Amino acid sequence: MITRRGALGAGLATAAFPALAPAQTAQVVVGTWGGDYGDLLAGNIDRPLLRPQGIEAIQDVGPQDPRKTKLIAERAARRGSMDVCCLSDVDMFTMAQQGVFEPIDAARIPNLAKAIPSLRRPYSVPHIYSAKVILYNPAKVTAAPQSYADLWDPKYRGKVGLVDILHLQNMETAAIVAGGDHHDYEPGKRKLMELRSLDVKVYPSNEALAAALKSEEVWLSLMWLARGFMWKKSGIPVEHAVPSEGATSICFEMAVPKNARNRDGALAYLNAALDPRAQGAFADRMGYAPTVTDATLPPELARQISLTPEQQARLRTPDYEYIAKNQVALIDFWNKEFKR
Repeated sequence: MITRRGALGAGLATAAFPALAPAQTAQVVVGTWGGDYGDLLAGNIDRPLLRPQGIEAIQDVGPQDPRKTKLIAERAARRGSMDVCCLSDVDMFTMAQQGVFEPIDAARIPNLAKAIPSLRRPYSVPHIYSAKVILYNPAKVTAAPQSYADLWDPKYRGKVGLVDILHLQNMETAAIVAGGDHHDYEPGKRKLMELRSLDVKVYPSNEALAAALKSEEVWLSLMWLARGFMWKKSGIPVEHAVPSEGATSICFEMAVPKNARNRDGALAYLNAALDPRAQGAFADRMGYAPTVTDATLPPELARQISLTPEQQARLRTPDYEYIAKNQVALIDFWNKEFKR
C-alpha cells in the first residue's frame, strides 16, 4: 500500500530525475474497511471518479474500533493521518461528540442535495444504508412474519437466532416488542429474558449465524436487509419481512477530520461517494440501498433491497444520543445477564 512517506520518497527520487517525474497528483487517505467495501470504493469511486480530477485515493484499511482510536489519539495533532473517515452511524455520532470532524459544507458537496433528508447529519454524509428486518426460512416459516413480536411465538422455540455483535439492535427490538420505543431500551430487558427462556440461540458472528440459517438450525433472525440479500444470493434459504412496527436504519457514513491534510480532496471524495453511478454499484454488489434519490436501480434489485414508500415513512432512526449515554450499561446487561 502506498503511504505518504513512500510518496514523499518517490517525490525526492523524481526530483533527481526530472525527466521521469509524473504529473502532479493530490492524495486523499480514506480510513475504511477492506473486503467488498474497499473493492467497491476502489472500482467505483477511487479510480473512475477521483483520478480524472487528479486525486489519488489511498485506502487505510482496518476495523473501525482502531480507526476511532486513531481519531482520538490524533485529535490534538496539526495534521492527521486520514482525510476521509468511514464509520457506521452510531460510531460516527460518538466520534462527532468528541469534536473531531469538520462541519459538513453542503455547498462544497453538490450531490448532497439529493440525499434522503432523514439520513443527513451536520457532521457526515450518508454513503449507503439498509434497514433491520426479520429474516426467515420460507420452507419452515410458511406465513411471513408481520411483527418483531412473532420471534417470541412459542412455536419457534429454539429456532430463533441472534448475532452477538448486534446486541444494541437486538435490545432495541425487544424494547419495541415490550411496548417501548427506540428512545428507551429498559423495557426490552424483560422481553429479552423471555426470549432466553424460549431457547434463543446467540451466535458470535454474522458468518456463524449464516451457517446456522443455512443448516436450518435456526429459522428466524434479526438482520440488516442488505446482508440478507447477500446471503440469499449465496444460496442461504432466507426471505425478509419488514416489521409492522417500522424498521430501523443502519447507515454507513463518511466525514472529514478537522486536521485532514487535503480538505479539498476529501470534500471531492464525499461528493463522488454520492454519485448515483457509485451508489448503484454498491446496491448491486452488497445490497445496500442508495442514500440519494437520483440513483435508479433495476426494478427487481430495488424490490429486493429497498423499502416501499410506506415502509420508508415508518423508518426509525436510532437515538444516537441515548445509545452514546447508555451503551456501557446496555452491553453490561447483554453480557452479564442475558448471555450468561
